[in-house]
Amino acid sequence: MTDRGTHDNPDPTDPTEPAAPGGRAGDAAGAEGESERRRRRAQFLRELNEAKELRDRVQPRRARAARMRQQMRMRTFRW
Repeated sequence: MTDRGTHDNPDPTDPTEPAAPGGRAGDAAGAEGESERRRRRAQFLRELNEAKELRDRVQPRRARAARMRQQMRMRTFRW
């Protein structure tokens, strides 16, 4: 048996296979890929913010210290 990601001849119609690097079949496929990439990025950023909020709730002292350091950085930043 072969592993799903290691076979030599991938099925081009299989939607679970990643696209060829650098190759776009056309404008429709490019736009669809771009919207899919944006959707995945938005999902990732939502999960990242959720994880940061959870970490701040679990470790309030560390979160407060991080906020203070960030405020100090912003106060001393020269435009």
